[in-house]
Amino acid sequence: MDKGTSDKTVDTLTQDEAASELMRLSAVLQAANLAYHTDDDPEIDDATYDRLKRRNIEIEARFPDLMREDSPSKMVGAAPAEGFSKVTHAVAMLSLSNAFDQEDVSEFDQRIRKYLGFDANTPLAYTAEPKIDGLSLSLRYEEGRLVQAATRGDGAVGENVTANALTIDDVPTQITGAPEVLEVRGEVYMSHADFEALNARQTAAGAKPFANPRNAAAGSLRQLDSKITKSRPLKFFAYAWGALSEPLADTQMAAIDRLKELGFSTNPLTELCDGPNDLLSHYAKIEERRATLGYDIDGVVYKVNDLALQNRLGFRSTTPRWAIAHKFAAELAWTWLEGIDIQVGRTGALSPVARLKPVTVGGVVVSNATLHNEDYIKGFDSKGGQIRQGKDIRVGDFVQVYRAGDVIPKVADVDLSRRPSDSQEFVFPDTCPECGSDALREPGDAVRRCTGGLICPAQAVEKLKHFVARGAFDIDGLGAKQVEQFYADGWIAEPADIFTLRDRFGSGMQQLKNREGWGDKSATKLFDAIDDKRRIPLDRLLFALGIRHVGDAASSLIALHYGTWDALIKAMDDAVDQTGAAWDDLIGVDGVGAVMAGSLISAFAQPRERASITRLVDALEVQPVKRADTSGSPVAGKTVVFTGTLEKMTRAEAKARAERMGAKVAGSVSAKTDILVAGPGAGSKAKKAAALGVDILDEDGWLDMIAGA
Repeated sequence: MDKGTSDKTVDTLTQDEAASELMRLSAVLQAANLAYHTDDDPEIDDATYDRLKRRNIEIEARFPDLMREDSPSKMVGAAPAEGFSKVTHAVAMLSLSNAFDQEDVSEFDQRIRKYLGFDANTPLAYTAEPKIDGLSLSLRYEEGRLVQAATRGDGAVGENVTANALTIDDVPTQITGAPEVLEVRGEVYMSHADFEALNARQTAAGAKPFANPRNAAAGSLRQLDSKITKSRPLKFFAYAWGALSEPLADTQMAAIDRLKELGFSTNPLTELCDGPNDLLSHYAKIEERRATLGYDIDGVVYKVNDLALQNRLGFRSTTPRWAIAHKFAAELAWTWLEGIDIQVGRTGALSPVARLKPVTVGGVVVSNATLHNEDYIKGFDSKGGQIRQGKDIRVGDFVQVYRAGDVIPKVADVDLSRRPSDSQEFVFPDTCPECGSDALREPGDAVRRCTGGLICPAQAVEKLKHFVARGAFDIDGLGAKQVEQFYADGWIAEPADIFTLRDRFGSGMQQLKNREGWGDKSATKLFDAIDDKRRIPLDRLLFALGIRHVGDAASSLIALHYGTWDALIKAMDDAVDQTGAAWDDLIGVDGVGAVMAGSLISAFAQPRERASITRLVDALEVQPVKRADTSGSPVAGKTVVFTGTLEKMTRAEAKARAERMGAKVAGSVSAKTDILVAGPGAGSKAKKAAALGVDILDEDGWLDMIAGA
């Protein structure tokens, strides 16, 4: 089978192909998050999801300027469902990066050694434990008493399921000998035998049976009626911790043993391993026993055993550096393609989606698959090369759905011998199905986009949904459903309209209170929640604007660099021609490239969009970036550039330490650079710094400067 864009290795993608692939991955992973974490009805399995997410991260690493504002690399889980009160995790519940073969495991070990400065002979122990396919749960104990249980949610905010957790036999309500504050984390699951018995009872009662044990466990834990949860046979394995008033132990393995001593169920297959070969050997043993365990697992988790090293390694935005999940493989299936729908995204991209006759693939029922773009449907990649031996995809085809590796459920092949005699080629629309505007495909772009802009309801609604989403304004009581309804009613058309709702409906609030589910109290509560968000940090405002390529992480970097809204606006105006000092300063921000910078400037340069942003900001109090207390730091407020080879710490450690001390780390030398730290091999940056009169330090000089800070 010839390769399509989504099958190509990351190092062979062109920039256009990479942009198209990132768009596809974003749509697929956002839908998967909602299906898995919020609806307890996954459309893709964990192995496929995590491989897609890894592919997204690898593409972003190669093409940092193409990072999307809705990048899946910044997502963890999904927002808590309605019906439960929210719990803010004291320590974020992050996801794990993944490995899929021996090479990935070796690279994991090598990355850690490189970060720590360890050579191949330095001893480095890991733990290896089965990855339970269930629902993550956090249990908070204070003075030995269970006071709160919460789901992971989106990693920062979860659902309060304390009443339900109290019904699980494996969850102790009282423990002795524990730290004063102990947050135990683990997985709620259901055994195969209990699952079969539950489904038998469901069928006998005329109720819908569950698709698999994971769905049954998640659905049972997230019942609003704890009596239903109590009737379900749930189990719990403890494997980690969050907030602690004092350490459990010095190592991962000893901490797990401590949890077992405190009365928690821990997995007996957890072992201490000495390096990648031992990890792979234990992986093989667990995989061999997988079918006989009596509960579902989807891989093996490896963690650095030394907790001091874990602390030193730290975290990326959504994953720890010191842990990885080695996943099992997925499968193929054949089914009928019943239709092709065209969806319009927030950026106006027209994305084709295959509607399939539901089929089970790897334990998950699949009913749709992304078809990427019009070339993919025709059987060609963006360069005109054949995929699927040039077979096109038509409604009514018998198709093979592929759910393994680094691809979303997709049409991998077509059985032409079963194609209906009256089938017709699919004609991709050249007008937007939402607003009727022309849908154009620019030269070099694999995606056709609606030109309707603000008049296109799909784009307007999606921009408003993004605006109120978590990480942006996150207005309590104003979620995606409310945004859709208020937009349909003509109450809001742009973000600024949200902040005039009280004025427009304060005296005529009957329009809102008379709607189903609303009353005087709920309407007033919503208006109060909106007013609470008039004070907004600069980085969150910037992210909420939904500017293409400017995601959560980039918004933080840009906000930290400029500090205030006025300074940001002035810089954007000064850099509008994408030349001069203001432009150089913008693209000199570490992590900001020309594509992202151009998109940012364009957003503020478009008259209609600028006017909309101005109306919004006039209704807000934009707070300057809150900076860490760096009093006494010799580099606070200074711009630092690292170049060459560092010998006493890795580049990542040096950058992280400089930022903690209040420095700005830039990727290039400019007139605003204060310090250049130059290791062996420093080249053009050192020459430019010397010409500009920038202070140049070697690594020892840098370490002397920051010593004791």
